[in-house]
Amino acid sequence: MSQLDSVSDNANGSPVSATTEDPNDLKNKLREIEAAMLGPDLDTIGNSDNSYLDVLSVEPQRWRGVMETPRGDLKQFLKACAIAVAENDLIAVEWLISELKQMVSVSGEPIQRLGAYLLEGLIARLASSGSSIYKASKCKEPASSDLLSYMHILYEVCPYFKFGYLSANGAIVEAVKGENMIHIIDFQITQGSQWVTLIQALATMPGGPPRIRITGIDDNVSAYARGGGLHIVGQRLSRLAESCNVPFEFHSAAMSSCDVELEHLDIQPGEALAINFNLHLHHMPDESVSTRNHRDRLLRMIKSISPKVVTLVEHEANTNTAPFFPRFLETLDYYAAIFESIDVRLPRENKERISVEQHCLARDIVNIIACEGAERVERYELFGKWNSRFTMAGFRPYHLSPLVNATIKTLLQNYSEHYRLEERDGVLYLGWKNRPLVVSCAWR
Repeated sequence: MSQLDSVSDNANGSPVSATTEDPNDLKNKLREIEAAMLGPDLDTIGNSDNSYLDVLSVEPQRWRGVMETPRGDLKQFLKACAIAVAENDLIAVEWLISELKQMVSVSGEPIQRLGAYLLEGLIARLASSGSSIYKASKCKEPASSDLLSYMHILYEVCPYFKFGYLSANGAIVEAVKGENMIHIIDFQITQGSQWVTLIQALATMPGGPPRIRITGIDDNVSAYARGGGLHIVGQRLSRLAESCNVPFEFHSAAMSSCDVELEHLDIQPGEALAINFNLHLHHMPDESVSTRNHRDRLLRMIKSISPKVVTLVEHEANTNTAPFFPRFLETLDYYAAIFESIDVRLPRENKERISVEQHCLARDIVNIIACEGAERVERYELFGKWNSRFTMAGFRPYHLSPLVNATIKTLLQNYSEHYRLEERDGVLYLGWKNRPLVVSCAWR
């Protein structure tokens, strides 16, 4: 049984009410922890009604915090457990984990579902097994057709991906207006779905469509979800372009973005270049991970080829260089909004929803919480940091137009009223209630 299986056994559970807590039960739990953690030597004091006080007297501040955590307040229990893990307080961790396992549920309320995956991450971090669990979760992925289906469900029930596609495509169409040859370089092209609407839009350009070349960069992770190599994307887009009478060529670069050099991009004279980073650049290790700093290296390399536009869509969160506990709080806050937004569209008992969250979100959450160094690949940064990186690489902002803003507003009419769209200096933010979640911007 995996850590997740053990955490998620409470599939139909609900938070325990604070009104039913028996103070003696808490003392008994503390005695059990004493026996488990301190061993047989505890027998000499184990029969005393006040034995738990002996443990409390060793580190009273930590234990007081544990005892004062409201029973049934799942967020506070998660935070307390994260603090205990950060401080390697094994006694507190043991008790909190046992409590949390009874409170989380993959079919419960949004915070219960998120709690199941956060708890898995905490357990993995404590055991220093974050990397192995992250890799094992890849091995346990469902069949590629099922994974593709789960990704499509997430694409449909939440507007985050469509927001990124529409805003980036709008910036590209405006930037290449009047050009005869367009070359789009897409870092992590995945299924290539973003370019369907772009090809259709360019097919109706006054004076006829331009010649389009797309270079798709991707590694073998996306190949599994596709059920094959990048040629599948090329064939699909080529058929679409032919049906729209758009001159089209597809160039594949099957490699990690960390390995990309200029010679892999097949740039030809006279092309108007558009570069696309859609929820991908945060995977690139920066100066805090590697002296090569691929995150900034890629930006400098792209700037050297003078693109017409560079589009960036990213998570609006800070999980890159933040220390563990602030990173845990950020992950809790960020994904709580994501899980709430899913909750309004998919029933809690829906097996597909459970699979969507487990296979499309949980692995990222565990990676953020449990892993460090090069093994931690989910390294989100706030727009302010991206702004600094692009500026240092020599780029200038390319403000998204009011037309793009209006297009996104029309899209959001099909979703919950709790989604919020905000524009600040030509940069678009999509959020849930008062929490910004995804940011879209462009550069030149």
